[in-house]
Amino acid sequence: MKTILALTLCITASQAHLVFAQSNDEHILETCLVELTDNQLVRIPPTKFVGFEAACRATAEQGIAVAQYNLGFVYYFGKGDLPLDYVESVRWFRLAAKQGHASAQFSLGFMYDFGQGVRRNRAEAAKWYRRAGEQGDVKGQVNIGYAYDHGLGVPENDAEAAKWYRLAAEQGDDRAQYYLGRFYEHGKGDLPTDYAEAAKWYRLAAEQGYLSSAQVALGVLYDRGLGVPENDAEAAKWYRLAGEPVYAEQGGNTQAQYNLGIMYAFGEGVLKNDAEAAKWFRRAAKQGHGNAQVKLAIMYDKGEGIPENDKEAAMWYRKAAEQGVTSAQFLLGGMYFIGEGVLEDYVQAYAWFNLAAAQGEQTATEMKNTLRNRMTPSQIEKAQELSAEMHRRIQQTTAPD
Repeated sequence: MKTILALTLCITASQAHLVFAQSNDEHILETCLVELTDNQLVRIPPTKFVGFEAACRATAEQGIAVAQYNLGFVYYFGKGDLPLDYVESVRWFRLAAKQGHASAQFSLGFMYDFGQGVRRNRAEAAKWYRRAGEQGDVKGQVNIGYAYDHGLGVPENDAEAAKWYRLAAEQGDDRAQYYLGRFYEHGKGDLPTDYAEAAKWYRLAAEQGYLSSAQVALGVLYDRGLGVPENDAEAAKWYRLAGEPVYAEQGGNTQAQYNLGIMYAFGEGVLKNDAEAAKWFRRAAKQGHGNAQVKLAIMYDKGEGIPENDKEAAMWYRKAAEQGVTSAQFLLGGMYFIGEGVLEDYVQAYAWFNLAAAQGEQTATEMKNTLRNRMTPSQIEKAQELSAEMHRRIQQTTAPD
């Protein structure tokens, strides 16, 4: 065993994944003594996973923290004949965390944060994130900052959040850079409103290419000329990068897609192109972006960039209206009023006008009054009951988790 421990000192984390191709048990054991990343762990062939677990367990049971951490990771992922086991994962993360292993402390905090293998406990999560962060663990710093930012397990404290975000941002974490940029943009956490600083941190995050929210935020600053010279072409560039999904299974950032659709619709930073506008509105609309659904409906309604289609227009107005978008409720009411894309229905029209009017749409109030003169008292009563039921459904579907 002493020989193995001595050899382990020569192994780096970057070399660890090379060991998996070898069948020698001593090499597998050596690998257990090097902190593995999740990317390295998932590359272990399924046929070797059970053997790797046994080797790590033998070492972990001797109280070696790094092996305990790796074993926790093994159970977190599971593979082949070894099923994932969050309870066992928590057990080994805890043993390593109590010995001061920073990655294990973060991982244990994560398990508490999301209720994996333990009852969800945000206070415990914050405790372990802090301990990891205090040792310089960047993920721990980001997550304890986020906990203070949103009052998750700790009292909300913007100054504490800013402190932890800065520590992680200075280590190059893109999430922390984005969050710190947001604090500068909005003057939070004892930081002054400073758009130039916001742009600096957004750019650092955006240029890493993974965080679409940072790319959108930087695009917005160029769009509005805040902290950087106004530049529509630069805004469009960052919106496009955010709007295109990094991975095929993702849909892209909906706000970026909507913003880029607006730029194509008005010819800002790009050549005016209604077909391109409709394309980007559709991408966002399909992912549930309410305002994009309205814009797409209007384009179908007017035949701009796409063939005119009243039924499609009504469908997209409805999707947005059911999310509580006032303009969609008003416009859908109008379609029911004149029987365009849907069958003429004064009860439906009144119900949607009623919802829009309740949100301050003055024209909807006027249309509702016009309709009253064409409806019977029983129709008005039915429409009011319908709008009340619609309102309840919208409140339920749009309520935060």
